[in-house]
Amino acid sequence: MPRECEFCGKKTSVGFLYKRRGLAKYKGGVGRKVTSRVKREFRPNLQRVRGVKEGVLRRVRICTRCLKAGFLTKPLRRVYQTPARTPEAS
Repeated sequence: MPRECEFCGKKTSVGFLYKRRGLAKYKGGVGRKVTSRVKREFRPNLQRVRGVKEGVLRRVRICTRCLKAGFLTKPLRRVYQTPARTPEAS
């Protein structure tokens, strides 16, 4: 199962983590220099939620941005009623 939002298609992207040394020019230095570059992943904030998609109730992987925007309709919760009390015969 891919790590991808089923609504907007947001998925893992790659980038770099830069390590720098030196003092910034505006602070009086000669500038910041890159000393190393490490590859890393940026993962979307995915949640597994039960919801109705295409008329079927199932679990979906959805990013929090789509969840807040209301792309997924959640099922109604059942409210169970307790049986009515009958007066005790005395």
